[in-house]
Amino acid sequence: MKKIVVHVREDGHEKIEEVLEGLHYTISLVQDIYEITIYTPDENLDDLIEKIQAVLDLRYNENMIEVSTPEFVISSLLKRAEKKVEKKEEKTPVEKLLDTVKGYGELDLEKLSLTSIAGLVALSGLLLDNQTIIIGAMLLSPIMGPIYGLAVYAALGRIQNALRCLGVLAALLLSVFVLSAAATFLINIVMPLALTDEIAIRLVVNPIYTLMAVLLGFAAVVAFNRGTSEVIAGVAIAAAIIPPTVVTGLVLVLQPMSLFSSALLVAGQIVGLIAGALVAVTLLKIEPRDTRGQTIAKRYLKWSVVLIVLLFALLLWLTALM
Repeated sequence: MKKIVVHVREDGHEKIEEVLEGLHYTISLVQDIYEITIYTPDENLDDLIEKIQAVLDLRYNENMIEVSTPEFVISSLLKRAEKKVEKKEEKTPVEKLLDTVKGYGELDLEKLSLTSIAGLVALSGLLLDNQTIIIGAMLLSPIMGPIYGLAVYAALGRIQNALRCLGVLAALLLSVFVLSAAATFLINIVMPLALTDEIAIRLVVNPIYTLMAVLLGFAAVVAFNRGTSEVIAGVAIAAAIIPPTVVTGLVLVLQPMSLFSSALLVAGQIVGLIAGALVAVTLLKIEPRDTRGQTIAKRYLKWSVVLIVLLFALLLWLTALM
């Protein structure tokens, strides 16, 4: 059950009441501003917000829509309304999605620190040939956020925000690469290092890895959109991209001849994860509310798909050359 409170000027409350015809609501006048309170089942929230927003002139500061989730509501009327509501897939409101991803396009010290630490822990696991340590490193990495933000912003046609998320992702992975290379160089001075089995398996380029990344990107975005913890959903993505990035920095020092194949594997994982995330937001029907915004978003999404396909083709061609 959701509670919607609409604050509207005196000259606009009649339009809101027309939209709410047939629904139960309360209305009160507070200092020349009407407050209209509606309770609605979760399944109807998105459609109702869209109808209200269509007639509410948000250019006025006094007009606003407030949505909250009550702890509980005791009402025989609302209980009957819940029973009558048509069961359909609950859709996360666009406004809530934007609020969720607003911090993913900003690079801060916390993200950089956690990703760097995850990279160093993964490096330790790779050098020790220990899978448990490698998996444990994934719990620290906030890589999920920028990829999820990129996909959501692309679906909503906010290309500048999407590019910022892509920039944050690139910066985080670059920090892992540089730190891994520097740490490997310093450790190798003290004690000679050798390539372990965990490192060797990440030097083999295979299209199946990219396909796996597509599935992981899709599953992680769907899980995160459904309210799964970012840490849990992000482990799948981090597991696919952090160790190969660490290996790329590591072989730059220990075996430069393998740098190309390692970098190719990382590129394939990144493209696959983004492709899976874009497929997920498309199937989840994440889109702007207004028609003009939907048109712009579809255009950007189409060009994103074309770019991903071209990158896939390039990666397959480079893989075939090897």
